[in-house]
Amino acid sequence: MSTPKDVVDVAALDTWPKVLQYNSAQYGAHSKAMRYKHYGIWQSYSWQEYLANVKYLALGLYSLGFRAGSKLLIVGDNSPEWYFAELAAQCNRGMSVGLYSDLSAAEIEHIARECGADFAMVEDQEQADKMFLIHERLPELKTVVYWRYKGLSDHGHQGFLGLREVLENGRRYEADHPGSFEEGIAAGKADDACAIVYTSGATGDAPRGALHSYRSLMSGAERYRELDHLTHKDALACALPPAWLMEQLLAFGCHLLSGGTVNFAESSETLQDDMREIAPSVVLYDPRLWESQTGSVQARLRGASLLKRSISGWLMPVGLRVTDARYEKRTPGLGLRLLNMLADLLVFRQIRDSLGLPKARVCYTSGSTLAPETLRFFHALKVPLKNIYGSSEAGAVTGAADGIQSPGTVGTVNPGVELRVDDRGEILVRHPGVFLGYYNDSETTAHVMDGGWVRTGDSGRISGDRELVFVDRLEDLILLPCGDILAPQDIESRLKHSPYIRDAWVVAGQDCRYVSAVIIIDAHNTGRWADKRKVTYTTFGDLSQKPEIIELVEEEIALVNGGLPPTQRVERYVNLHKEFDPDECELTRNRKLRRAFLRKRYPDLIRALGGDDASVEVEAEFTYQDGRTGKIRTALQIATVGRGD
Repeated sequence: MSTPKDVVDVAALDTWPKVLQYNSAQYGAHSKAMRYKHYGIWQSYSWQEYLANVKYLALGLYSLGFRAGSKLLIVGDNSPEWYFAELAAQCNRGMSVGLYSDLSAAEIEHIARECGADFAMVEDQEQADKMFLIHERLPELKTVVYWRYKGLSDHGHQGFLGLREVLENGRRYEADHPGSFEEGIAAGKADDACAIVYTSGATGDAPRGALHSYRSLMSGAERYRELDHLTHKDALACALPPAWLMEQLLAFGCHLLSGGTVNFAESSETLQDDMREIAPSVVLYDPRLWESQTGSVQARLRGASLLKRSISGWLMPVGLRVTDARYEKRTPGLGLRLLNMLADLLVFRQIRDSLGLPKARVCYTSGSTLAPETLRFFHALKVPLKNIYGSSEAGAVTGAADGIQSPGTVGTVNPGVELRVDDRGEILVRHPGVFLGYYNDSETTAHVMDGGWVRTGDSGRISGDRELVFVDRLEDLILLPCGDILAPQDIESRLKHSPYIRDAWVVAGQDCRYVSAVIIIDAHNTGRWADKRKVTYTTFGDLSQKPEIIELVEEEIALVNGGLPPTQRVERYVNLHKEFDPDECELTRNRKLRRAFLRKRYPDLIRALGGDDASVEVEAEFTYQDGRTGKIRTALQIATVGRGD
């Protein structure tokens, strides 16, 4: 084994399979490429084992008819097999099509038909059952491979194979065709299409397939690897679906380019516990996960013993003052620095440990707006969190070098990226990392691509030294009667900084004369708050309508209002009786609000918020113990926020 190098030459190794092949030769059998948890026990793959699994899967698929240009659907939670599948498809000069694991059978069928998928690789019985329903309606779909066997040993369906059988087919194929795998990798080129990354569908349209080449993906991943000096010594956490572009760049891509170890939690339910065991150096969470972490920490601090509350109440503001000084590029005084060291010893370090971040040196968020208060909170805890901007179409647009980025920005425009803001305030970008176009949709591609420039559909502005300020989706901006423009995402993100608010939907404008908010309470934190005060309740809906909870939410909204211009403060609000649900099309699969759908679904609620009603009736669905469902009409209380000024 040769001496490992920290930098991959992306000019020579211009495809992901070539990088994997290089890493296997460099790091061999003694360096961990992947760690994953199975039945509570951590296991690992070396780079050599990693390549072997990809090799035999690729050859096994090839023996079944997977060829250059073929598409492989991948449906499942984060795992080594997900990475094996993507790379195997690319080794055969095909394309990966990553999907979210909670997609319905109908949604998978739509995407499979649209992209002409030839093969699928799914995780378990839950995903296989979806494929059983749609397989016969998809004549182009030749074979479905599953990698977890529980419940599938006697499925009796033609065209469905277990991963072990496909790997064995690959070994036999290699024996008859030595060198074919290596020849396939060598034939790959930087400009080959290698992945179809589906958009979230937040605008109300069906998700679209953004076609990417190795060049577009590798240029973005290399920018982040270079910016944050990632090496084979880093431990990366794969915490988000690889179907998301930023996860493709920052976990999948940076893992390959740096040679660092990628770590997989056993499940989403065990993520927090597993993160404490992983203690990664590189972390990517979406804003929802960071907000959840913030809420959890704040709720714990508020519910701690009197002594602990007193200590944290004294020292937490110290960290915030130091952070504010850094934002303003001031050096804190000696006394404040000493107090901050004490705060780190007594409070901050324990919080970082509880979040699994004691060794984190690079933390990212992307995907939607993260409240400045949330970013400030983590910076006070000495968590090096960076807010960056990119999209399925635009690729990696911004980054943030060492140190704290300016508050309210989403980083500095990456080198090599041309960015401009047009007269409407729309962000346009042009660079090697943008997508090739929407798969089989030249008409929509022509609307988005303008002379090599990608129209992002996002509103923003450039501030300071090429720093980007993201405002909101252009179509979501609201013109208020006073003439001001309201960006709902900004207010929603501030509301979600509260430990008692899980989600928020801000409405205003023509449909609603008041700036109003539909609040989804955080069931766990709010339930604990109610239990401590002996507030009895039966269901989520019942808890949400308790007078004490309505008052609690008002206090949280009033805190947010204090940091907003008078015309943009929330005046009316309602606690919804249920959580927003992607299965009901209220959220996208990556948990963004589908505003157009929500407006159609809750017109009475919007009208009531915009008027002077004290309550509104909505239809609520419930489930009996035997699984049957029913619907009832329930009254929701509408409240007015007291004037804080």
